[in-house]
Amino acid sequence: MERLNKFLSRAGACSRREADRAIEAGEVLVNGRPAELGQQVSPEDVVEYRGRVIRAEDEPVMLALYKPAGIVCTTAQDEPDNIVDFLGWPTRVYPVGRLDKDSEGLIFMTNMGEAVNGILRNRYNKEKEYIVRVDKPVTIDFLTAMRSGVRILDTVTKPCRVEKLSKDQFRIVLTQGLNRQIRRMCEALDYRVRELKRVRIMNVTLDGLAPGEWRKIEGKELEQLLDGGLHD
Repeated sequence: MERLNKFLSRAGACSRREADRAIEAGEVLVNGRPAELGQQVSPEDVVEYRGRVIRAEDEPVMLALYKPAGIVCTTAQDEPDNIVDFLGWPTRVYPVGRLDKDSEGLIFMTNMGEAVNGILRNRYNKEKEYIVRVDKPVTIDFLTAMRSGVRILDTVTKPCRVEKLSKDQFRIVLTQGLNRQIRRMCEALDYRVRELKRVRIMNVTLDGLAPGEWRKIEGKELEQLLDGGLHD
């Protein structure tokens, strides 16, 4: 027996916090009856979450992978450099979001489906942090423009945090996910990106990983991620 909210989280349906909210809203059934907070379930029970029967046969997987440059964030088998074959995980996993082929850094690989649905959606303002090297000196005018918003793709980017790290390198924290956003922002200001590395997504960082290495996201770190990267 285990608590219902833990079962739903382990099965990859949602986080424990989201499970409790769904239970309170009457969106979770156990054997056809509305569930109760704190309820225990066994493997024989039939659990429905928002109209879908939930099973926990497959162990949920959430990985933090350091994607090297040159690897493509796709599951397409006709792409020889696809990220799934590169990782070589024994069960089916897929990337959450994208990172350009020419870029490197943190990307999530998972089989958790609904639990990660929307983690990186723009409207939730999830922070993503990058270290960027450009082709000429970073000036105050450049930093000011990047922070304030740059016109690309028929829109103006949201204000963001930008910090100079060295003569030609800066750190930027985005809450948007426009296509090749950083590269396009730099190009609009007559700069070219030489190196781009994503070092953080919400509460998960690249710390301790070398290119091609991965680690499991689990425990409190996973709970915080699924609840929006909040630090309780």
